[in-house]
Amino acid sequence: MPTQMQKSKLPPTGRRDLFIAFLCGGVVAMMVGASFAAVPIYSWFCRTTGYGGTPQVVKSAPTETSERKITVRFDANVGGGLPWRFVPERNTIQVKLGEVVTVYYAVTNESARKTVGQAAYNVSPTTVGGYFDKINCFCFTQQTLNPGEKRDMAVVFYVDPKLAPDADVNTVNLITLSYTFYPVRPDAESSPQTGEAAGRATTAESGASRKSGRI
Repeated sequence: MPTQMQKSKLPPTGRRDLFIAFLCGGVVAMMVGASFAAVPIYSWFCRTTGYGGTPQVVKSAPTETSERKITVRFDANVGGGLPWRFVPERNTIQVKLGEVVTVYYAVTNESARKTVGQAAYNVSPTTVGGYFDKINCFCFTQQTLNPGEKRDMAVVFYVDPKLAPDADVNTVNLITLSYTFYPVRPDAESSPQTGEAAGRATTAESGASRKSGRI
């Protein structure tokens, strides 16, 4: 007569099915975790390599400049649901490679309520993303505007002199820096600022010393 312990044991097929069930559950959990991690990893990859026209983020001015000049065009857009007027204070500027410049964008909240926006950005042609370096930018943090408020917001940048010897991009004479402001949901507004954004937001003065004031 089988003992109680023998009765509680699973047959080999039962143990195998249980193992497969645990294995499948682990795989599903790993896939879910990877999907959440994919966005910040992709964002980091773009900022590091310039992939997809994503400008680089730096903390200091370059150590060299070049006499070669390039034209930078400024583009401004507002996504649906955000009642803002957003324009660059000038449409184009000529800069030397390695020259640090400060450019301003003007934004106005045209609604009767406080609103919050976050700017997304890229440059074109996308192949020069790795050579367009930002020292400071309003796009690093969310912007909150009171009803009817107007604000001038700065971006401090330079075009890396290493662009000149790169045969793939050295014929580029025009770079377009494009921003699009999107509305921020009230629940996202209260979320804490990331350490990376906070660190980048403190670098405004480091690049402005080369060329300050409005241009």
